[in-house]
Amino acid sequence: MNKVVLVGRLTRDPDVRYTQSQEPMAIARFNLAVDRRLSKAQREKNGAVTADFISCVAFGKNGEFVEKYLHKGTKIAVSGRIQTGSYDHKDGYKVYTTDVVCEEFDFCESKGAESNNNPAPADEGEWMNIPDGIDEELPFN
Repeated sequence: MNKVVLVGRLTRDPDVRYTQSQEPMAIARFNLAVDRRLSKAQREKNGAVTADFISCVAFGKNGEFVEKYLHKGTKIAVSGRIQTGSYDHKDGYKVYTTDVVCEEFDFCESKGAESNNNPAPADEGEWMNIPDGIDEELPFN
Protein backbone atom coordinates (compact mmCIF):
# COMPACT_ATOMS: atom_id res chain seq x y z
CA MET A 1 0.00 0.00 0.00
CA ASN A 2 1.33 3.42 -0.97
CA LYS A 3 -0.40 6.02 1.28
CA VAL A 4 1.06 9.22 2.72
CA VAL A 5 -0.48 11.70 5.19
CA LEU A 6 1.36 14.96 5.93
CA VAL A 7 0.61 18.09 7.93
CA GLY A 8 2.72 21.14 7.25
CA ARG A 9 3.01 24.66 5.88
CA LEU A 10 3.69 25.73 2.31
CA THR A 11 7.21 27.12 2.07
CA ARG A 12 6.31 29.40 -0.87
CA ASP A 13 3.43 30.08 -3.25
CA PRO A 14 2.62 27.08 -5.46
CA ASP A 15 4.02 26.90 -8.99
CA VAL A 16 1.03 26.11 -11.23
CA ARG A 17 1.31 25.32 -14.94
CA TYR A 18 -1.15 23.99 -17.48
CA THR A 19 -0.57 21.30 -20.08
CA GLN A 20 -0.65 22.33 -23.74
CA SER A 21 -3.29 19.74 -24.66
CA GLN A 22 -6.74 20.37 -26.14
CA GLU A 23 -8.16 20.24 -22.61
CA PRO A 24 -5.47 21.91 -20.44
CA MET A 25 -4.82 20.25 -17.07
CA ALA A 26 -3.39 22.08 -14.05
CA ILE A 27 -0.17 20.78 -12.51
CA ALA A 28 0.58 22.45 -9.16
CA ARG A 29 3.92 21.95 -7.42
CA PHE A 30 4.65 23.07 -3.88
CA ASN A 31 6.80 22.16 -0.88
CA LEU A 32 5.52 21.44 2.61
CA ALA A 33 7.61 22.08 5.71
CA VAL A 34 6.70 19.19 8.01
CA ASP A 35 7.96 19.20 11.62
CA ARG A 36 9.71 16.04 12.79
CA ARG A 37 8.52 14.41 15.99
CA LEU A 38 11.37 14.47 18.45
CA SER A 39 11.66 13.05 21.95
CA LYS A 40 12.21 15.45 24.84
CA ALA A 41 15.91 14.48 24.94
CA GLN A 42 16.29 15.11 21.21
CA ARG A 43 14.57 18.52 21.49
CA GLU A 44 16.85 19.53 24.35
CA LYS A 45 19.91 18.38 22.41
CA ASN A 46 18.95 20.08 19.11
CA GLY A 47 17.45 23.17 20.72
CA ALA A 48 15.15 23.79 17.77
CA VAL A 49 12.36 22.18 15.82
CA THR A 50 13.59 20.12 12.90
CA ALA A 51 11.56 20.03 9.70
CA ASP A 52 11.57 18.06 6.48
CA PHE A 53 10.74 19.78 3.22
CA ILE A 54 8.53 17.53 1.14
CA SER A 55 7.98 18.03 -2.59
CA CYS A 56 4.28 17.75 -3.50
CA VAL A 57 2.33 17.82 -6.76
CA ALA A 58 -1.41 18.01 -7.51
CA PHE A 59 -3.04 17.37 -10.89
CA GLY A 60 -6.29 18.47 -12.55
CA LYS A 61 -9.04 19.76 -10.23
CA ASN A 62 -6.73 19.33 -7.23
CA GLY A 63 -4.13 21.49 -9.00
CA GLU A 64 -6.75 24.16 -9.64
CA PHE A 65 -7.75 24.04 -5.95
CA VAL A 66 -4.10 24.54 -4.93
CA GLU A 67 -3.78 27.50 -7.31
CA LYS A 68 -6.92 29.18 -5.99
CA TYR A 69 -6.73 28.60 -2.22
CA LEU A 70 -3.19 27.78 -1.08
CA HIS A 71 -0.28 30.16 -0.64
CA LYS A 72 2.94 30.55 1.32
CA GLY A 73 2.40 29.82 5.03
CA THR A 74 -0.93 27.96 4.64
CA LYS A 75 -1.10 25.03 7.07
CA ILE A 76 -2.71 22.01 5.44
CA ALA A 77 -3.03 18.27 5.77
CA VAL A 78 -2.60 16.32 2.57
CA SER A 79 -3.01 12.67 1.76
CA GLY A 80 -1.82 10.95 -1.33
CA ARG A 81 0.88 8.61 -2.57
CA ILE A 82 4.63 8.67 -3.15
CA GLN A 83 5.73 8.67 -6.77
CA THR A 84 9.32 8.25 -7.89
CA GLY A 85 10.83 9.01 -11.25
CA SER A 86 14.01 9.93 -13.05
CA TYR A 87 15.24 11.96 -16.00
CA ASP A 88 18.54 12.62 -17.76
CA HIS A 89 20.05 15.99 -16.87
CA LYS A 90 21.34 18.13 -19.73
CA ASP A 91 24.88 17.56 -18.37
CA GLY A 92 24.48 13.82 -18.92
CA TYR A 93 23.77 12.43 -15.45
CA LYS A 94 20.56 10.81 -14.19
CA VAL A 95 18.41 12.74 -11.69
CA TYR A 96 16.05 10.81 -9.39
CA THR A 97 12.87 12.42 -8.08
CA THR A 98 10.42 11.68 -5.27
CA ASP A 99 7.11 13.54 -4.95
CA VAL A 100 3.92 13.16 -2.96
CA VAL A 101 0.99 13.15 -5.39
CA CYS A 102 -1.72 14.90 -3.37
CA GLU A 103 -5.23 13.50 -3.66
CA GLU A 104 -7.00 15.07 -0.65
CA PHE A 105 -6.58 18.35 1.27
CA ASP A 106 -7.80 19.61 4.65
CA PHE A 107 -7.23 23.06 6.15
CA CYS A 108 -5.57 22.94 9.58
CA GLU A 109 -6.26 26.43 10.90
CA SER A 110 -8.71 29.27 10.51
CA LYS A 111 -8.19 32.00 7.96
CA GLY A 112 -7.63 34.58 10.73
CA ALA A 113 -4.86 32.59 12.39
CA GLU A 114 -3.15 32.09 9.04
CA SER A 115 -3.26 35.73 7.98
CA ASN A 116 -1.75 36.81 11.30
CA ASN A 117 0.99 34.22 10.78
CA ASN A 118 0.18 33.17 14.33
CA PRO A 119 -1.11 29.59 14.32
CA ALA A 120 -4.05 29.01 16.63
CA PRO A 121 -4.51 25.27 17.04
CA ALA A 122 -8.04 24.05 17.51
CA ASP A 123 -9.13 22.29 20.64
CA GLU A 124 -9.18 18.53 20.18
CA GLY A 125 -12.35 17.52 18.38
CA GLU A 126 -13.05 21.04 17.10
CA TRP A 127 -13.40 21.70 13.35
CA MET A 128 -11.32 24.33 11.60
CA ASN A 129 -12.91 27.12 9.53
CA ILE A 130 -12.66 26.93 5.75
CA PRO A 131 -11.47 30.14 4.04
CA ASP A 132 -14.11 32.48 2.62
CA GLY A 133 -15.20 31.99 -0.96
CA ILE A 134 -14.87 28.22 -1.19
CA ASP A 135 -17.93 26.73 -2.82
CA GLU A 136 -19.26 23.20 -2.61
CA GLU A 137 -16.93 21.88 -5.33
CA LEU A 138 -14.09 21.05 -2.94
CA PRO A 139 -11.83 18.17 -4.03
CA PHE A 140 -12.17 16.39 -0.70
CA ASN A 141 -14.97 14.97 1.45
